[in-house]
Amino acid sequence: MSDPVADYLARIRNAQQAGHRRVDIPASKLKRAITKILLDKGYIQRYINIDDGKQGLLRIFLKYDAYGQPVIKNMKRKSKPGLRLYTDADSIPRALNGLGVVILSTSRGVMTDKEARKLHVGGEILCSVY
Repeated sequence: MSDPVADYLARIRNAQQAGHRRVDIPASKLKRAITKILLDKGYIQRYINIDDGKQGLLRIFLKYDAYGQPVIKNMKRKSKPGLRLYTDADSIPRALNGLGVVILSTSRGVMTDKEARKLHVGGEILCSVY
């Protein structure tokens, strides 16, 4: 697999379209950090780490609204292996005019666009979620 973050986003997107309550994803430090942000921002219910003797699994419990629609309307990969997308602290983009979240990988770890602006750090734009 050449792009684990795109695979992570696709698995969540596909599970939501199929109406699944949970999805299992091979774990990594980056995926755990993105999942923690999704939990903190209220896009997923919860997640657990499952030790399978190898790299482990992330079991993510998806969140739906009262009408059965997924809370995550759109997840888009920004920086790709063929074309990395970096930004400085002054030009960090906003997702849905500030209603969504842009997730960045910075020198201080994986964080949201709002946290990066507050700390005045730039980095690689991983994805946007709204």
